[in-house]
Amino acid sequence: MPEPVFATDPAVRELAAELHATVRDLPLISPHGHVDPAVLADDEPFPDPAHLLVVPDHYVTRMLLSQGIAPARLGLPTLTGEPSETDGRAIWRLLAGNWHLFRGTPSRLWLERTFTTVFGVGTPLSAATANEVYDAIAAKLAEPAFRPRALFTRFGIEVLATTESPLDDLSRHAKLAADGWGGPGGRVITTFRPDEVVDMDLPGWAGNIGRLGELAGTDTSTFAGYLDALRARRQAFIAAGATSSDHGHLTAFTAELSPADAEALFARGLRGEATAADAEAFRGHMLLEFARMSIDDGLVLQLHPGSVRNHNTWLHETYGRDVGGDIPQATTYVHALRPLLERYGNDPRLRIVLYTLDETSFSRELAPLAGGYAALYLGAPWWFLDSPDGLRRFREAVTDSAGFYNTAGFVDDTRAFCSIPVRHDVARRVDAAYLASLVVQGRLAPDEATETIADLAYHLPRRVFRLDGIQR
Repeated sequence: MPEPVFATDPAVRELAAELHATVRDLPLISPHGHVDPAVLADDEPFPDPAHLLVVPDHYVTRMLLSQGIAPARLGLPTLTGEPSETDGRAIWRLLAGNWHLFRGTPSRLWLERTFTTVFGVGTPLSAATANEVYDAIAAKLAEPAFRPRALFTRFGIEVLATTESPLDDLSRHAKLAADGWGGPGGRVITTFRPDEVVDMDLPGWAGNIGRLGELAGTDTSTFAGYLDALRARRQAFIAAGATSSDHGHLTAFTAELSPADAEALFARGLRGEATAADAEAFRGHMLLEFARMSIDDGLVLQLHPGSVRNHNTWLHETYGRDVGGDIPQATTYVHALRPLLERYGNDPRLRIVLYTLDETSFSRELAPLAGGYAALYLGAPWWFLDSPDGLRRFREAVTDSAGFYNTAGFVDDTRAFCSIPVRHDVARRVDAAYLASLVVQGRLAPDEATETIADLAYHLPRRVFRLDGIQR
């Protein structure tokens, strides 16, 4: 299939291709993602093509749901006892028969390039070719070269960060460490994601606090004990390789409570008496607490606000979380983050990587903020924005105020292990096209563009996410 360079002007296309060639083979830095560490710890052969590429991919299943195709027909297990399709070939045929729904979408781009570049299958997918493509990929999956660890090495992944709750015992990471495995030249690390023990709105939050105390060996019946337990779990994550934490709050609200108010609010939460306003106040206060912890232990603080979780109630009740029912909302940052940034935004020991699902805030709020505080970096376009056009709009919107070096490089943010090299390659091609356009306009020298694209693809994420200390 044609090699995309995401530029229409012939002069830009030619230079973009040259710039991309300089970074095509650089190692992959994946500092934020959701690959299950069991995939690499167990190193079992992948299942059939459908259960690898369709069932776990909510980009795919939500598009088909939008056209009335129930997730159960795509193999998603139900919480209600309703039977789900288990035949991988049937699921694959359903995808192929509706392939036209994905025209122009990043999902189609990622899948088609996964077919060709990972599996060497160039036959275009359609209802007529469904079995042919399925059989070709299935044959590859049966080969030892397509086991997870072999692919990790082939993909050229230098660092892969997974994401775990503080309630996770990190046994999969312990197994990888015991095996002495991270792939030749690579490493698998964890990321501290404390939402389950911070968000009072979650069912079972008080029980989660008890389990946190059990894992940390700390009494979590008081707010001080709770903070001690979080610090202890962060140290366990750091021992498992973590260099960052990740916080998925609904808003970017921050506020500092007095010790007495924080203790009282925490007690209300444990009693099940916290209101929605209490939960928001607690999340906002905890971001300042986590900033203080980051200053002490060095974990980079990632903030992912703006996702209204489980908007599709029927989908959530039938299939659970993380199956495509989350929707972006407008998010404000200037006033919401001010308490945190006023207190710690100029501290060189703190590093915050900020993401958004609301691209209207890129030039209005995020880029000026990143250009005004030493601690703040802009994360890559996330989730609904990580398409070629979304990545291009990001560069166009933020470069004027933030430049390139207040951004944190690309993150793939994916559960789809086999799509990782494809997503990084697309991001590198988008950056090549943008930099080439600056060169053609006379706004950037060719040698500066060459240096910048290497920084964006490799050096910046290593530095921003404090991965330089990780042994290659």
